Amino acid sequence: MNILGISAYYHDSAACLVVDGEIIAAAQEERFTRKKHDSEFPVQAINFCLAEAAIRAESLDCVVFYDKPFLKFERLFETYLAFAPRGFKSFATSLPVWVKDKLFQKKTITDALKVNFGTDIDWGARLRFSEHHLSHAASAFYPSPFKDAAILTMDGVGEWATTSLAVGAENTITVHKEIHFPHSIGLLYSAFTSFAGFKVNSGEYKLMGLAPYGEPKFVELIKDNLIDIKDDGSFHLDMSYFDYCTDLAMTNARFDALFGGPARVSESSLTQREMDLAASIQAVTEEVVIKLARGIRQSTGQRNLCLAGGVALNCVANGKLLQERIFDQIWIQPASGDAGGAIGAALSVYHLMLQQPRHIQPRDGMKGAYLGPSYSQAEIERRLKAIGALFSIVSDEELIDETASALVEGKAVGWHQGRMEFGPRSLGARSIIADPRSSQVQKQLNLKIKYRESFRPFAPSVLREDASNWFDIDVDSPYMLLVADISHDKKLPMNDEQNTLFGIDKLNVARSEIPAVTHIDYSARIQTVDAETNPKYHALISKFKALTQCPVLVNTSFNVRGEPIVNTPEDAFRCLMGTELDFLAIGNCILHKTGQNPALIIRYENEFELD
Repeated sequence: MNILGISAYYHDSAACLVVDGEIIAAAQEERFTRKKHDSEFPVQAINFCLAEAAIRAESLDCVVFYDKPFLKFERLFETYLAFAPRGFKSFATSLPVWVKDKLFQKKTITDALKVNFGTDIDWGARLRFSEHHLSHAASAFYPSPFKDAAILTMDGVGEWATTSLAVGAENTITVHKEIHFPHSIGLLYSAFTSFAGFKVNSGEYKLMGLAPYGEPKFVELIKDNLIDIKDDGSFHLDMSYFDYCTDLAMTNARFDALFGGPARVSESSLTQREMDLAASIQAVTEEVVIKLARGIRQSTGQRNLCLAGGVALNCVANGKLLQERIFDQIWIQPASGDAGGAIGAALSVYHLMLQQPRHIQPRDGMKGAYLGPSYSQAEIERRLKAIGALFSIVSDEELIDETASALVEGKAVGWHQGRMEFGPRSLGARSIIADPRSSQVQKQLNLKIKYRESFRPFAPSVLREDASNWFDIDVDSPYMLLVADISHDKKLPMNDEQNTLFGIDKLNVARSEIPAVTHIDYSARIQTVDAETNPKYHALISKFKALTQCPVLVNTSFNVRGEPIVNTPEDAFRCLMGTELDFLAIGNCILHKTGQNPALIIRYENEFELD
């Protein structure tokens, strides 16, 4: 049984192929088109999935779209009626698009399938639609290592649901409770993202990274005016402060007045207000998540929890939830956003509609999230030669030795190995890596390679067997979705003068033996690496440990600001030549920046639209 799952037309289009219940391949369209958050029909991602499984389009038994467009239109129309005439501007802007494209999306999808994958196939007969939050829930539960679990989905909005509670048992999922639009913890967080001058749907992680620089001074103001949180985590927003129902903006003048002035202009200097706002909405979000989890545990009696939806990418909240020990085990879908809906859509049809049994994997069914394209050594060499790259070919052992030595020498390394990751995180397949012991690495990587804001933290990759010696964590965190503190014996105390610093001034203070991955609150977003899931990356960190006694590397996504994570060897080489990267390892090819043709150096930082 070959089932293709698709998410498209909103943001983060993606495709996933499930064969007899096993996830064979999954990829986001942006990685192929090089357009960040590409929302178009995922033609290239589908082509990859079919090629990876070595099947043709006619062999697909089912194609499943990740939500129900007509229910979304119903929500748009009913929202307009509820707020009329105030929402006419937004409604008038949206209506032509819906009538032309989205309301009749079944035809749009079948037409796209015909044009790209065969006009002689009755795609309409093979097409199915899942509900948005069901797709998220299925993506969280079915690949999880749990026989049964509570499932919490939190995002901006699907059709109507913004937060949903379900229970998974064997191959079934039963929805127990939903919170509906316009009341949304995801949209509340996005409202603060927008107010702080960051882009909605891409800047939320910046707000999370900014939070430790501030103080949660506005928590009570938020809870007294914007959101009413009940003991079970359910909540209600005061919509008089928000315009996302009635206008093309997230907030309004009442919101401005509540927080002492208008929103920050994008790319302007950050002030203490933005830092305090970030800290405050982060604290409120954590309260909601923890109360929801407690309520779910009490109402369902389940001992395991699965998380999905965009809010599940808030790894700080996830870390706090883990510390509360409300559930015995927590599993988070690594592609928790809309892209992951493609996985859930396919799995929901296989298990719910077709009633096929699950085959639970001891770790999980996501294969480390290494579900994207890979390139053979011969293909890597051919592609690099074609673009004029100069490289040496080494053995596996030499690759590890030379890369580890480059890291010890302080070089920033591009690491392109094996199958590309699915989801927003680089996990040691398409990563930029560096020595975490350097107090200068964070600033240098941000400003000279990533071309992004200096305050943004970097994550550590740590050998799983050493994780508890360096961080306050005793569970696997393979998908970089949990934040924990640096171990006490690795911390460096601050002196009296350093303790008086505020805001961004805190950035330059080394707080631990691995300052490049230690955020200003002594926390880190951890990826644990084991030899079974990613043996080559594990071997590299092990070699670095042998040279330095440190089993940790800086790991950040292999891209610059506004660019999708690199996919092909050509993408990786362009990033080498367009940034201040020093060293590139692709398969068994090693490339030194200093050894390349200077004519191939490009201005890279302005090539992509800022995120």
